[in-house]
Amino acid sequence: MTALLIALVIALAAALAALAVLHFRPRVQRPTPSRARGGERILFPFIAGALSRRALDAALRLASAEEATVVPIFLARVPLHLPLDAPLPRQSGLAIPLQEAIEQRAAAFDVPVDARIERGRTYRHALRTAIAHERYSRIVIAAAAHGHRGFDPDDVAWLLDHAPGEIVVLRPSKEDRLGPPPRRRTRRRRRSDSAKTTRPPDRELAGRP
Repeated sequence: MTALLIALVIALAAALAALAVLHFRPRVQRPTPSRARGGERILFPFIAGALSRRALDAALRLASAEEATVVPIFLARVPLHLPLDAPLPRQSGLAIPLQEAIEQRAAAFDVPVDARIERGRTYRHALRTAIAHERYSRIVIAAAAHGHRGFDPDDVAWLLDHAPGEIVVLRPSKEDRLGPPPRRRTRRRRRSDSAKTTRPPDRELAGRP
């Protein structure tokens, strides 16, 4: 009995010692993972010649604060004599540089961009198609003002009546237009003096001994 009692006491003491070590061992704080970007999307419809820097910056600031994605949508107007899916090279040539300018500006805000091109017979028709197909929580648009092309009061009123979610309308200033990024100029290769000397000789000189 005495030996058994001693063994139980030793086992109990060892268990208490192990619990004490676990209790007083310092905890290692693991770094909390950064928050993943949310699934919020902010629509930014615009038309050719009416890309407002002020409205774009407002959309980018909201997206940065809410960890959302900005969806710039270029609204392309298709003439009635063409089918809706007809190629539009001129408008595509306008849309791509403007979307590049948006992506460059969004990079400064560390905001992802998911660019789109939406077609319609009118800008309102293209806008109606965009809000019907896209998933979003907010729309940011630039109104027409100070000779700046944009959405007129009728389009804004229609949007308020038909588009779900929050709508932010900004009035651009007189000098608020954001253009496409400058193209890289290719430097013309100048003809050096050595190139001139390596030019094939004239026939008259070639015929001399």
